[in-house]
Amino acid sequence: MPWFPEFASAVELARKQTRDAGHADPVGQFFAALNSGDARALETAWPGEVVIYDPRAGEIRGHRHLRKFVSDNNAWMAEHHVRIETVASLSADGRAVLELLAHVPRDDVVVSWPVAIVAESPDDLSVVFRTYCSQWPVDGRRHLRPPILPPGDTDPGDVVGRYQAALGTGEVDAIVGTFEPDGYYREPIGPHLTHRGTAELRSFFTERVGASGGIGLQHCVVTDDGVRCALEYNCVRYGDQDLVPQAGLGVYERGPDGLLAAARVYDDIEFPALPA
Repeated sequence: MPWFPEFASAVELARKQTRDAGHADPVGQFFAALNSGDARALETAWPGEVVIYDPRAGEIRGHRHLRKFVSDNNAWMAEHHVRIETVASLSADGRAVLELLAHVPRDDVVVSWPVAIVAESPDDLSVVFRTYCSQWPVDGRRHLRPPILPPGDTDPGDVVGRYQAALGTGEVDAIVGTFEPDGYYREPIGPHLTHRGTAELRSFFTERVGASGGIGLQHCVVTDDGVRCALEYNCVRYGDQDLVPQAGLGVYERGPDGLLAAARVYDDIEFPALPA
């Protein structure tokens, strides 16, 4: 995956929640080591545990596997001339969420690939990354993403909670009512599938959930700074059909009136066809 260099921003946001003033920041040391390719510096900068949950590579744990992962990603970025754009970020409760667009030139067009990274720094020596995205923009396929996190007893509350409740029952009017008049929903496979305004949202959600009975999500972890709320989830149901649980993340941005100005989703879920 081509976004590893941007993990530095996510980790720095998370670390602000956990480090004591005056402590040396191993983040700068770690990414200086990445840039120099000095493996000895890697182990010096982060002697604790480093874990990455990646949609393609799976679980990466430990410095040796990390070095290969970073090397492979940097090579992929250089080969494909990838440009990274930061969309938004938030941090709370010792976690940070960074939303990116990876712009990948392909033939005569540039594919914009949405990627979200959750960084959690349990202490000044260790870090965990969870990356969410659809792989459709780069290989034209949906990939089953097993759960990363167990379901938790968490409710995002306010307008985000109302949106989730309406999504679970498939009530289109209630879903659309959680958005501002010019609010939008962006699908996981790219900005070209953005549905903005009441009419477009109603059309999209009528097609997606209106006849299904809703989408069932298990809520795992909520990171909320008061403006943006990131919900890590497992999708387990479409209508009355149970699904193989699949991991995903949604970022819900509140507008000035307390309704949703934006909903951006990062998963690779392919919903089954409904019975005629």
